[in-house]
Amino acid sequence: MKTHKIEQLIIATVGFFWCFLMWFSTAAFSPSIAAHYHLSIKALGLLASSAIWMAPVGRILAGWAADRFGAPRTFAVILAVCGLVSIASAFTENYTLLFTERVIVAIAGVSFVVGIQHVAQWFNANEIGTAEGLYAGTGNVGAGMGALVLPRLFGTDYHAAFLWLGIIALFVAAWYLLRGRAAKSNELRDTARARSDLRSTVFVWSRYIAVALMLAYAMSFGLEIAMNAWLPGYFTHGFHDAILALGFKNVAGLQIAAGTFAAVESFCASLFRPFAGFMSDLFQRKGWTPLPFIAKSLPYAPRLHWLAIALILITFAMGGLTFAGLTGSLHLSVITLVALGIFISFGTGGTFALVPLLFPDRPGAAAGFIGGVSTVGGIVYPLIFAAGPNIHMGYLYVALYIFVPIILFYFWAARYERHPEEHGIFTSALAIDKA
Repeated sequence: MKTHKIEQLIIATVGFFWCFLMWFSTAAFSPSIAAHYHLSIKALGLLASSAIWMAPVGRILAGWAADRFGAPRTFAVILAVCGLVSIASAFTENYTLLFTERVIVAIAGVSFVVGIQHVAQWFNANEIGTAEGLYAGTGNVGAGMGALVLPRLFGTDYHAAFLWLGIIALFVAAWYLLRGRAAKSNELRDTARARSDLRSTVFVWSRYIAVALMLAYAMSFGLEIAMNAWLPGYFTHGFHDAILALGFKNVAGLQIAAGTFAAVESFCASLFRPFAGFMSDLFQRKGWTPLPFIAKSLPYAPRLHWLAIALILITFAMGGLTFAGLTGSLHLSVITLVALGIFISFGTGGTFALVPLLFPDRPGAAAGFIGGVSTVGGIVYPLIFAAGPNIHMGYLYVALYIFVPIILFYFWAARYERHPEEHGIFTSALAIDKA
C-alpha cells in the first residue's frame, strides 16, 4: 500500500484529537454529573483526577507497545477499547459503575506517546520538531473542544455525548488500522522493535536529565490535563455568583459558562505549542543561554535554557491565578489563565524539542517515561486544589511546594557541559549500551 508521511501525520493527529476529546469528556459534563448524583466538592475533585489515573502506567506500556507492535495496531486497540466502554457508560445509571467506566475510557490519554513514536518513525531529524508540534498541538485541541463544544451540542445529556464519542472512536480505530503504517522503512521499524527491551527502559529511567524532563513535563502537560479536568468545577464553585450575574441561571447554563472559561487555558496551551517549538528553534539559532548554572556549550544548550524560562513563567502564573481568585475577579482569572496556557505550551513544546535529541535511539521508551510518569501531576494537582479550605489557594501551594523544587532539580540536572544523558544511576553498566 502506497502512503506518505503527511498521511501518517494526519492519521496520528486525528486519532490523538479524538482520544483527547474522549479523555476529557467526563470533565466537560462534571457539573451535570455532580448535580445528578449530588457530589460534594471533594467528590468532584476525585472525579476530576480520575481522568488521569490510567495515564502514568498506561503511557509507559503504550510507548513500549508502539515500539514492539507498531503504532497503528497499538493506537487502534486504544481507540476501540475506549470507544466500546464509552458506549457502555452512556447507558449506566449507577454512579460507582459510571465512575469505573470513565476511568477506563480515560485510557485514551495514553495515546499521546503512541502518536509521538509514530510521527518520529516517519520524519527526519531536521523536521521532527515541526511535525511533533503539529501533531501534539492539533491533537491537544481535542481537550479544549470537549469543554467548549460538547456542553453546547448535548446540553446536560452526557449519556448521548458518551454514546456518540464511542461510536466515532470505533470508525477512527478502523481507519487507523487500515491506513496506518508503523515506519517509513522496515529497517527503522525493526530497530525500534529491537530497542523495546528492559535494558533500554532502565537506561532512560535512570538518567538525571530524563527525570528532569519528566518533571518539567509534569509541570507543563501534567498541569494542563489537571486544569482540563479541574477548571469546569472550579469556575462553577469559585465564581458561582459571578457567572449567575452574567445571565447563566441553571445547571446547563453554568456548565456552558464554566466550560467556556475552562477551555481558555487548554486552547492557549494547544494553539501556542507550535509557537513554543518556534521559540525553541529561535533560541537555538541565536545561541541564547541567559540563565546561570545550566550548560552553555552543548549543541542544544539554548533549548535547555528556553525550557527553564518556561518553567519559571508557569510558576509565577500559578501564583497569579491564586491572587486573581482571591480578588473575586472572574475577568482577571480568565486573563491569567490565558497567560498560564501560553506558558504551559512553552513547557510542553520545549520538553519534546529536547527528547529526540537526547534519546534518538529509544523514541518509545523515552516518550513513554517522560510523557507517562509526568501525568501523575494530573492526578495530584486536582486533589491539592480541592483539599484546602479556600478553593483558590491550591494553585499557590502547588507552585511553592512542588514547582520550585522541580525547577531547582532541573537546573542541577542540566548543568553538565558534555553528554548529560550519560549521567545517572547505573552509569557504567548501561551507558555502554547507549550507542
